[in-house]
Amino acid sequence: MSFLADRMARVRESPTLGMSKRASALKAAGRDIITLSHGEPDFDTPENVAAAGIQAIRDHRTRYTAVDGMPELKAAVACKFARDNGLTYAPDQIVIGSGAKLILYNAMVATINPGDEVIVPAPYWVSYPDMVALADGVTVTVPCGETTGFRMSPDQLAAAITPRTRMLIVNSPSNPTGAAYSAADLKAIAEVLVAHPEILIMTDEIYEHLVYDGFECASLAAVEPRLYDRTITVNGASKGYAMTGWRIGFAGGPREIMAAIGAIQSQNASSPSTISQIAAIEALDGPQDHIARHNVSFKARRDVAVDMLDRAAGLACHRPEGAFYVYPSCAGCIGKRTPAGETIATDEDFVGALLDAEGVAAVHGAAFGLSPYFRISYALDPSELAEALTRIQRFCASLA
Repeated sequence: MSFLADRMARVRESPTLGMSKRASALKAAGRDIITLSHGEPDFDTPENVAAAGIQAIRDHRTRYTAVDGMPELKAAVACKFARDNGLTYAPDQIVIGSGAKLILYNAMVATINPGDEVIVPAPYWVSYPDMVALADGVTVTVPCGETTGFRMSPDQLAAAITPRTRMLIVNSPSNPTGAAYSAADLKAIAEVLVAHPEILIMTDEIYEHLVYDGFECASLAAVEPRLYDRTITVNGASKGYAMTGWRIGFAGGPREIMAAIGAIQSQNASSPSTISQIAAIEALDGPQDHIARHNVSFKARRDVAVDMLDRAAGLACHRPEGAFYVYPSCAGCIGKRTPAGETIATDEDFVGALLDAEGVAAVHGAAFGLSPYFRISYALDPSELAEALTRIQRFCASLA
């Protein structure tokens, strides 16, 4: 007899965290493992931000704040949205949460009814479908391959819409591909959505500061103001400010939905860490020069990763616009055999054999909804990254 709720049959452990746990276990057992599955920057939190958090502790600012965030941080978020995204939000249109992930989940719980459909372009962040399932919704995936730069076209969106469609999720720059939508791309998507006033849009812009080659990010609600009243713009401090462990996310959107998210948060998480909120104020209002410095390093690593993967037998790697991931195709390795005589039938077989043979941990493409690919994060020391890529090349060359 199981005491678990039926909904647990629809939920899986995050494959990215699962691979990280497997790699950690192998390291603990003495294996030489290089982990390319982590979704966080390898840079330290900027010193001025850390100092603000430390001072908050010294000042004994350790009590609860308002459930949906302290007014000072809401003001900083409002300034950030205006400065970076061309979006104007009042304080009651902003919610602060314990990470962007919690806000994404709470937004779905607040707006999705049983059986409602949520359109999710694939490849997608692994958590989206499970969040939809926990909200009793149905994920409708739209496969977006390399030919469109891993971006969804307006025609694909139009074809996916049904009378049950409730929400569209847009993640730009994307996890796992690093693909990003330009203002023109978003304008074309918006033209489809304008004709469907019943559809909500949730944009996940957590990687917005991590873009390269002069690419400029855009926010859908700013590109098409007619969608402003039904767009939830989600962001956070984790990626651009190297604050993953501080757990601060934020969102701007329609008052009714923001109030509902706050009400849910009052029951499942309460207010975010006071210390983290104070540090986030400094992150948003303080110097921003670290972003450009980090991006110079990330771009160099991206280019090394793409070039070395493209030279690996059986692999081909798209050069992404942003984030710190690449999503190479391993189609040329499918059907081949490892030196141990095992046949690689799927991208999951590929990453499993790579980990066993060379001690390199990556995440298979099926976890993100599009095969045969795999995701690697290049947010690690350049010399370690080069060693991991050399091992991948060696592994591919060993396949018969």
